[in-house]
Amino acid sequence: MSSPAAGAAPGALDGRRVLLIVSGGIAAFKALELVRLLRARGCAVRCVLTDAAAHFVTPLSLQALSEAPVHTTLWSLTDEQEMGHIALSRLADLLVVCPASADILARMAAGLASDLATTLLLATDKPVLVAPAMNVRMWAHPATQDNMALLRRRGVHVVGPTEGAMACNEFGFGRLSEPPEIVRAIEAVLADRPGMAVAGDGAAPPDLAGRHVLVTAGPTHEPIDPVRFLGNRSSGRQGYAIAGALARRGARVTLVSGPVALIAPPAVDLVPVQTAEDMLRACLAALPADAAVMTAAVADWRAASPNVLKIRKVPGAPPPAIALTLNPDILATIAAPGPSRPRLVVGFAAETGDLRETAAAKRLRKRCDWILANEVGAGSDVMGGTDNEIHLITEAGTEDWPRMPKDAVAEKLAARMAVELADR
Repeated sequence: MSSPAAGAAPGALDGRRVLLIVSGGIAAFKALELVRLLRARGCAVRCVLTDAAAHFVTPLSLQALSEAPVHTTLWSLTDEQEMGHIALSRLADLLVVCPASADILARMAAGLASDLATTLLLATDKPVLVAPAMNVRMWAHPATQDNMALLRRRGVHVVGPTEGAMACNEFGFGRLSEPPEIVRAIEAVLADRPGMAVAGDGAAPPDLAGRHVLVTAGPTHEPIDPVRFLGNRSSGRQGYAIAGALARRGARVTLVSGPVALIAPPAVDLVPVQTAEDMLRACLAALPADAAVMTAAVADWRAASPNVLKIRKVPGAPPPAIALTLNPDILATIAAPGPSRPRLVVGFAAETGDLRETAAAKRLRKRCDWILANEVGAGSDVMGGTDNEIHLITEAGTEDWPRMPKDAVAEKLAARMAVELADR
């Protein structure tokens, strides 16, 4: 591994070593910017270029930016004289695959070692972070989603993909996360965050070990036509914070998330979805669970018949009428009595006006155990903000929590859940 660039500013990555595997895809050009950002933070970078990636970026470009040799083949007589692929896989602090194509993700899931990149990934004992990038339909394909779920269960960290315009002139999920976001994900993994979160004045105890918790987060996007949707301002921050806090206490966490611009917490099984119907299917598939925390801001309605083609504005004509129909009630479905009902179901109520009374009525109507109510009316910054003010409503009454960061809300809730599940 090369030493940090002269004059590089020290920081969280100063002195750390990243092995960057660049796989094939048009997004490979962003790997050059990622290398530049890492080097500027004092991180040593060694690059591996697959045959497919070499059609998009050159070894010379990566070598100039990383100031280190670029590796392209498993059959180098010089490197392999001393088992170079083993040394490469062990010397780094973190292996990053960016972009991670559908092909390399499939080969990782299958445990193949057909070239230098996949051999390194199979031979390493260090953490691995992948940044997927591919066509929206390739990302949504069940094979890719199954591969991603398997890799997450094995402990592979994931950043992205995001939603946006594709090089293929399509729009949707599959776009590579931007390099600064990938850098933040690298920092998060190298900070060794699992098990290090503070609960009170020490590390979170593993009091949820052996438990499975289902968490929903973010908004849902209900399509009107190929380019428009019904949605809301939910950022998903509170749900992601809760998922992370539960995982740090040892729980196996399934996070079913609507479209958000967030990185899934380490050791959490992320299931990305778009619509309320998608979210319900994913939640039912995740059962059985010991507990469920339903923070997602699910759209109450969806277009009854989404247009296959874009609805065009006609000069002088009135706006089109959009017939709406009710979405499934995910919280009520999960909380309904039955053999698959989690022992503890926690709902969220984002309300305006008579907050406590409305939320208490919702708890009874949905048949959940707890409701966490928060005010989202005019002047509130809860949706999209970093802080939250919670009112915990249970059968015993209402408990008002002071305004605090969403991470602190998550830690407090996770601790309460651990006690409740132990009692039950």
